[in-house]
Amino acid sequence: MTDKRIVLSTASSEEEARKIARHLVERRLAACVNIVPQMQSIYRWKEKVEEANEWLLLIKTTEAAFDQVRHAIDDLHSYDVPECICLAVEDGLSDYLQWIGDSVSAEASGA
Repeated sequence: MTDKRIVLSTASSEEEARKIARHLVERRLAACVNIVPQMQSIYRWKEKVEEANEWLLLIKTTEAAFDQVRHAIDDLHSYDVPECICLAVEDGLSDYLQWIGDSVSAEASGA
């Protein structure tokens, strides 16, 4: 097990996805955010089944920075209840994991 995390979130538009991704990387809360365009989501909301095009964010961060990532997503997001799911990274290429750690600094967030 490592202290690295992958955070999943979705956005309602490419513009919103880019805004959240840039915020996280510029503030050193994430090493990288991949944006997967226009996936189709089917979900239950307020007792109705809904469908929407969304953009998936794959956020590479650390355990120490996750609370600030979660708060940033909540603050910047247009959804009433934005997706924010944190997955532990059990293992990976050591140089890549080191790069994530070197790129993320929760203390330097400026948030």
